[in-house]
Amino acid sequence: MKNKRMIVGFISQRNNQMSRKRCLIEIIFLSVMLVVVTVLLRFGYCRFMKAAYPLKFSELVTSYAEEYGFEPSLVYAVIRTESGFDPQAVSYKKAIGLMQITKDTFDWAQIRSPEKESLPAERLYDPEINIHYGIRVLSLLKEEFSDTTTMLAAYNAGIGNVRRWLKDPAYSDDGVRLKSIPFRETRNYVRKIPSAKWIYERLYNIN
Repeated sequence: MKNKRMIVGFISQRNNQMSRKRCLIEIIFLSVMLVVVTVLLRFGYCRFMKAAYPLKFSELVTSYAEEYGFEPSLVYAVIRTESGFDPQAVSYKKAIGLMQITKDTFDWAQIRSPEKESLPAERLYDPEINIHYGIRVLSLLKEEFSDTTTMLAAYNAGIGNVRRWLKDPAYSDDGVRLKSIPFRETRNYVRKIPSAKWIYERLYNIN
């Protein structure tokens, strides 16, 4: 009887030890799988985000952004929002190319350029011309509107509209910054650009 109890106790102890080992193995296995899944998800997420926020035309963007004193991430954000990096894009307002420049805006920027160029609007389909003059337009707007949000509002809605808004107490308290924007498209625009800029900076560690 005593021997029987000893055998039963030994078997029970062995079963408990094996059970603990199995539990430990399962915990280790699940931990490893969690790490693997996390890495795969993160890798997939990064690939997805980089596809959604590409670094196209990087040499042109970096070169002209540096020339005019802008962060490349801001230029990438504008291009992504304006055209989705499509050099052939044309809006319903006849804005052309990567940074969606209209003929009137192109002529205005050329008159104010040191070169005093007189290129036809068709040249805006050229990525280099479009990026160069798109950033030049931003630079000219920055000279007049020191606040970045106001500058972006002018890029989207036009200088004339922003000048009127800044003079109206309903839209500006100090004539420099806009406290509200009457155009829904422009309100959304000035939110999208900083958001996209932030993503570019974090995703590619630029600026």
